[in-house]
Amino acid sequence: MAAYKGRCCITGLSIPQLLNASHIVPWSVDVKNRTNPRNGLCLNAFHDRAFDCGLITVTPDLKVKVSPTLKTNQADAGAQKLLWPYEDVSIVPPAHFMPDADFLRYHNKDIFQKG
Repeated sequence: MAAYKGRCCITGLSIPQLLNASHIVPWSVDVKNRTNPRNGLCLNAFHDRAFDCGLITVTPDLKVKVSPTLKTNQADAGAQKLLWPYEDVSIVPPAHFMPDADFLRYHNKDIFQKG
């Protein structure tokens, strides 16, 4: 969280009660990197949940991608307002401890819902 100066790296939200330290590779998958700061992103609670479920991801070049499964659901106004605007937008990088590209590749390949 400190590496991102207490701000969501996607939206810039800075309300502490709404921020989570989100793990790129889940704890259950990689015990040795549980506390590795390069295995984390600072995300608001909504985007953290979407990230954990694979509805969004962050690519190794630090761009947000929205799952194609959501893009096809035209009726969901919430997704249109809260997720789609961030498609291909770069996250705000941390002041230190850049996300590990291998961890991001893992999330892209094994967690992100490609549709």
